[in-house]
Amino acid sequence: MFSATLTRFTKQLLTTTSSSSSRPNLQWMPTLPLILLHATNATTTSPATAIFRIQPQMTKHEVQEYLTKIYNLPVVHVRTQNYLGKRMRIIGKRKVAYGKRPDYKKAFVTFDETLVDVGMGSVVDGLPTGQMEEEEEEGGEQMKKQQQQQQQIEA
Repeated sequence: MFSATLTRFTKQLLTTTSSSSSRPNLQWMPTLPLILLHATNATTTSPATAIFRIQPQMTKHEVQEYLTKIYNLPVVHVRTQNYLGKRMRIIGKRKVAYGKRPDYKKAFVTFDETLVDVGMGSVVDGLPTGQMEEEEEEGGEQMKKQQQQQQQIEA
């Protein structure tokens, strides 16, 4: 579907241009969203992985193309699972209404060993993790000292 839509889009653009010598700047942004649910960094034993919620009509190949061409991510393997939407029963005073949430699909993506950090942490550049915690503790102690000084002034 992704490839077919892309080829149809390029054909339309090529037929609308008047001169064949100048190629148009083709930029097509797909309307198939990928919602990141969970990501894990790479360890010594396992590569980095991510879980996306996608539309049911998307295939594994489309997910891989999407991530490699748009976001330049080194995708190795994609697994997908289909999920049925939850069925609901809404009980009113006079009648019962039945409904269903939409179906969805999850894509489990495994990245190459070159991708170590998936960028989901809150690490500040140039500061090791231990140093950040120490600075937070020092900041808390300074706040306590300032509060004590203000209380002494008021008393």
